[in-house]
Amino acid sequence: MGLGLQPEILLETHLSDYKLFARGKVRDVYEDGSRLLIVATDRISAFDFILATGIPDKGRILTQMTLFWLDFLRGMVPNHFLSADTSMLPPEFAGRSMWVKRAEMFPVECVARGYLSGSGWKDYVRSGELCGIRLPAGLRESDKLPEPIFTPATKAQSGHDENISFDDAGAIVGSQIAAKLRDLTLALYRKAADYARGCGIIIADTKFEFGIAGGQIVLADEVLTPDSSRFWPADHYRPGRPQPSYDKQYVRDYLESIHWNKQPPAPALPEDVARRTSEKYEQAYHELTGRKGETLA
Repeated sequence: MGLGLQPEILLETHLSDYKLFARGKVRDVYEDGSRLLIVATDRISAFDFILATGIPDKGRILTQMTLFWLDFLRGMVPNHFLSADTSMLPPEFAGRSMWVKRAEMFPVECVARGYLSGSGWKDYVRSGELCGIRLPAGLRESDKLPEPIFTPATKAQSGHDENISFDDAGAIVGSQIAAKLRDLTLALYRKAADYARGCGIIIADTKFEFGIAGGQIVLADEVLTPDSSRFWPADHYRPGRPQPSYDKQYVRDYLESIHWNKQPPAPALPEDVARRTSEKYEQAYHELTGRKGETLA
């Protein structure tokens, strides 16, 4: 691989010195007193199912990209990051792990959309609305929206996340908190999207997660990665159709092509699909961070 990383694919971690706190779709989380260790594996999920095949180098790319964005956005909102020191952990944890403060997470996903794609496009075709927001008539797939919009979603540990309205989000977390999360989400998206556009990448949409730590709202979990965002190469952008993508859309497109019914068991990926997906992630990392040729370990 071009990143100079270990070729092994890490699908699951085990640490005897720390208690397993959670095992998510991609991340394994361990607890150590007032802090957590978040480890990004090479697992990949699509349509809310974990696939049988891992993506080479994916965990390190996700972690390093998150660290880049946390630093880039730190002046706008506090975050939960403490340290990326893995000297006390096994070698396979290097580059893919970070210590964070415990946070009480809000049970909604905070999605910002600047373009009409994915589930947002499907909702628009069906109703002319997206999460209760009436959009202009006549929009095409992948069209840029008049302005970015906040489209929250429920969190699902298994099964499908569901788009909800702002009022629904307010009923879950309280209207004042929902307004703060909306404003933060849109401000972070605008800053990141403006920066990425200068790197030749369109951030069509992205998902943020927030929690409470130390009595304040903090940005947590992954941030602006290919797993939580749609990254499009700006020089290939053509509205009216799906876009070529740096993210896991390549995997979704493959799964659609084999007519998987989106029911368990999730299928394995051919080696070339896994490899090309890894290359897409790596390219997005390099384009956005400018750290070409650096080792992530």
